[in-house]
Amino acid sequence: ASNTSTISIDWLAQGLKRPEQFCGMHFFNPVHLMPLVEVIRGRHTNDQTIARTVAYAAAMGKLPIVVNDCPGFLVNRVLFPYFNGFNRLLAQGVDFERIDRVMEAFGWPMGPAYLADVIGLDTMVHADQVLQKGFPDRMTHDGEPVIEALLASGALGQKNGRGFYEYESGAGGGRNKTASSAAQLIINERLQASDEVSDEEIVDRLMIPLCTESIRCLEDGIVTSAAEVDMGLIAGLGFPRFRGGALRYVDSIGLQAFAKKIEKYHQHGALYHVTNGLRKRIESGSTYY
Repeated sequence: ASNTSTISIDWLAQGLKRPEQFCGMHFFNPVHLMPLVEVIRGRHTNDQTIARTVAYAAAMGKLPIVVNDCPGFLVNRVLFPYFNGFNRLLAQGVDFERIDRVMEAFGWPMGPAYLADVIGLDTMVHADQVLQKGFPDRMTHDGEPVIEALLASGALGQKNGRGFYEYESGAGGGRNKTASSAAQLIINERLQASDEVSDEEIVDRLMIPLCTESIRCLEDGIVTSAAEVDMGLIAGLGFPRFRGGALRYVDSIGLQAFAKKIEKYHQHGALYHVTNGLRKRIESGSTYY
């Protein structure tokens, strides 16, 4: 098994004599706190391999979900459209500390800037490039993303104490963070506009890409049910539990109302387009639950 977060299981299996006995077993950081394990089924992976790996993860006290192979699998494939929306807000001059506060108030344990620092900016850039290559029609950026520029400047996030925030040791072994002036200079160099953006728009601009990509994962058969999508996001990303996951969140808004939200922001690119499957559900009056 491979613990890769992004590399294709089918690609890794090409050199194996028994590809049917190979799968992904992707843990999430920090491993001792995050319960999710993605068990990734490649094209040749057999049922016995999946069953043994799921049982092994469960015996470790983890929560396994079975995911079919695709760039980013489930969780990272859904997460990076969220960061794409974040990068577009930065380019409009929206302060990253404010974005973090708004998303934490929405229910996330940390906002996108702080989350990027925790994951590591080098890991972020690698995964983002894999997803851009895998889904070029909607996951590319307008110009160089801020995270790539931060990495090029030598910032790694919490790994070396420099990212969107700067980190210093605090009392009791904790770490104090302050907004990085160096990061703000890099952002300022990339400003494309300076627009007034409401808190509601910040939430929409981040949540719409995450939710629509979740919808696409279900439509593409990456997972078999809405419950598995939402369980993956809650247990692997820290999606606000009280909102029930991305597809439960869409149901709570109403599918037609959510489609109108998407259309409101269509000028921001292909991540803000209504999927055919969502349109069909609206026409039939069905929901995800």
